[in-house]
Amino acid sequence: MELRHLRYFCVVAEELNLTRAAEKLFIAQPPLTRQIKQIEEEIGAALFIRKPRGLELTQAGLYFKDQARQILNKVDTTIVDTRRIAEHGKTVFSIGFVPSIFYGQLPLMVRRLRKNKNLEIMLYELKTREQIDALKTGKIDIGFGRLSIDDPDIEQELLFNEPVLAAVPTSHVISKSNPTMAALSEVPMITFPAGNGPNFSDISQSLFHSRGLSINVVQQVNDVQTALSLVASEMGFTLVPDQVKRLTRENVSFVEITGDSISVPAIASRRRGEAPNSVMRLANTILAELVENRLTGRYP
Repeated sequence: MELRHLRYFCVVAEELNLTRAAEKLFIAQPPLTRQIKQIEEEIGAALFIRKPRGLELTQAGLYFKDQARQILNKVDTTIVDTRRIAEHGKTVFSIGFVPSIFYGQLPLMVRRLRKNKNLEIMLYELKTREQIDALKTGKIDIGFGRLSIDDPDIEQELLFNEPVLAAVPTSHVISKSNPTMAALSEVPMITFPAGNGPNFSDISQSLFHSRGLSINVVQQVNDVQTALSLVASEMGFTLVPDQVKRLTRENVSFVEITGDSISVPAIASRRRGEAPNSVMRLANTILAELVENRLTGRYP
């Protein structure tokens, strides 16, 4: 089976109509029909159910569609990376991350990796679920997120549980203590947009909802810097991961919250069962050292 067969199959699986698929591929329908039949014969399983008005994927077809896409995406990514290596003479190491995790260990890890002059670091801002797909296609080599996702092709490592802090106006009375979630719920809140899947905004708001508390959202913003600016202007408070306190901001105080389970996980995701190459081994070593330093309090 050749790559072109996988491409043919994926187009047919998308269109579920041989005539439209043939037009999209710029080939005649009879040869395309034969190619699909040959793929099924080679695999030894029916991938489509033929119906009067088109096609329907079988369970085997659905599985093969997912795997074929991953293979084609991996090939495309490999070609791009190979060209980059040819142009720059460097090995490419790609990292996916969610914004809320980019204030502590990750920048330190990137800085350490960049000391290797033969290594080019590519950074992709991706939600945790997007990281899973990107790992499968080879777009990234490692991902850092907040969600635990069960996937047979991916292994996840809990690096640490990170305390959630309240960023509050320094002038507000609540900045002089360690408030409870109930006390915070009485203060106007600045939040971040919810995503298609759970993100830091969803997790932080669930800390209130799980306690039966309602919140007064006065503004949604897209990034931490803007949120802190609004806090400084006394518009309200926002919740942030502990690492964000490294961003000192005038008129903003970062205070610990009284209560249990006021934290969010920091999780690393990798492809399951893949033998680490020299770059991944280096990244794992650096990451383990940085996490150990954080857990022992040597630095954040």
